Amino acid sequence: MKSHDEMYIDGAWRPAAGTDSIEVVNPADEQVIATVPAGTALDVDTAVRAARAALPGWAAIPPAERGTYLAALRDGLAARRDEIAETVVAELGSPVGFAQAVHAGLPIAVADSYAELAKTYAFEERIGNSTVFHEPVGVVGAITPWNYPLHQIVAKVAPALAAGCTVVVKPAENTPLVAQLFAEVVAGAELPAGVFNLVTGLGPVAGQALAEHPGVDLVSFTGSTAVGRRIGASAGAAVKRVALELGGKSANIVLPGADLTRAVKVGVANVMANAGQTCSAWTRLLVHADQYEEAVELAAAAAAKYAPGDPRDAETRLGPVVSAAQRDRVRGYIDRGIAEGARLVAGGPTAPEGLERGYYLRPTVFADVTPEMTIAQEEIFGPVLSILRYADVDEAVRIANDSAYGLAGAVWAADEAEAVAVARRLETGQVDINGGRFNPLAPFGGYKNSGVGRELGVHGLTEYLQTKSLQL
Repeated sequence: MKSHDEMYIDGAWRPAAGTDSIEVVNPADEQVIATVPAGTALDVDTAVRAARAALPGWAAIPPAERGTYLAALRDGLAARRDEIAETVVAELGSPVGFAQAVHAGLPIAVADSYAELAKTYAFEERIGNSTVFHEPVGVVGAITPWNYPLHQIVAKVAPALAAGCTVVVKPAENTPLVAQLFAEVVAGAELPAGVFNLVTGLGPVAGQALAEHPGVDLVSFTGSTAVGRRIGASAGAAVKRVALELGGKSANIVLPGADLTRAVKVGVANVMANAGQTCSAWTRLLVHADQYEEAVELAAAAAAKYAPGDPRDAETRLGPVVSAAQRDRVRGYIDRGIAEGARLVAGGPTAPEGLERGYYLRPTVFADVTPEMTIAQEEIFGPVLSILRYADVDEAVRIANDSAYGLAGAVWAADEAEAVAVARRLETGQVDINGGRFNPLAPFGGYKNSGVGRELGVHGLTEYLQTKSLQL
């Protein structure tokens, strides 16, 4: 697996300030496939200084021309789509089909959307006797997660560049190789030096240094709520803007009269995608008491179709989770669910048969889950579904909103208007109605502990802009 022993700073691959490195492990076989530099605060400082130096020139480029650069990034990603998928399969363990469609395909679509928005967004508008300008916020520190490693980079970098900002990215240490590949695409698109910079490293070292650097004007972070709180507190002390996309515990409500078979099938698929490592996964399935046992049987049967296997095999639908620590964390939650009295109807904490090597988990479904149970309240981040019963619609809404999180959700009903009415009552950032498709132009982000701000589309662009009004 190709990797760099340098960092991409100021338009070139440069040696790291220190000599420490990070091993990248293939979660399917536990083998080290590459090493990358463990960046230091000095590396971060060098990158931020490069971004600050490049900011005036990049911000001065007309937005339509910035869109041309973004189109070149889109084309570069498209040209290397297979390589992107192979890289994500190797470092994340994503099944190759999912890697092709989502890990490689979605960033191309997002880059394309911002190439167009850069040309069409009204960066200047007239309001009465005022002219209002939408200007870049400045240097962006982007700290990205391992679960959707390229998508989360593009979802931050593309709108930042469209807005006229310059960027320093610190990717997750588990999945830095696709970030290095993206830096190669940036170099191929011939962006001006310093506009995009990449520093690999550990979160408590390079990530913290980037978040706290006085030369960073906005920190965009995707990851755990605990780390997001620390970044928010640090940014508040420095009066620095933040965009935080954090955890989730989304509810999937099936109303009486809905297509139960389809709702359960799609719901299980949603939870199992990316080995359950999706912050917006519908990990709580809420079903009316009259249909509860039927739903449990359907869910157990659907989960059985997600046999864990080699992610390189085109037939595999469930690969490993990213690391031994993540596997053990999920197993701990499964044990907790059993201890608290939930009924295990599929899967369990033991290793899948024949897959003792690699960070594999069995697709797991719990029934008789009550709202106060740990598995109904905390984000597990693995292929684990909790099924809860409700007596009426009001109780379903109360259970769905009984969460510290509010990132996503779903509602199924025979009548779309009824589903929309229930969705409007949910305290969450986005809701899919009867299996509505993911829309990369719609705002993505959460309520409550799920974060601050929005990504994607025009709402994602405005996160990287500040306004100035001239009264004439």
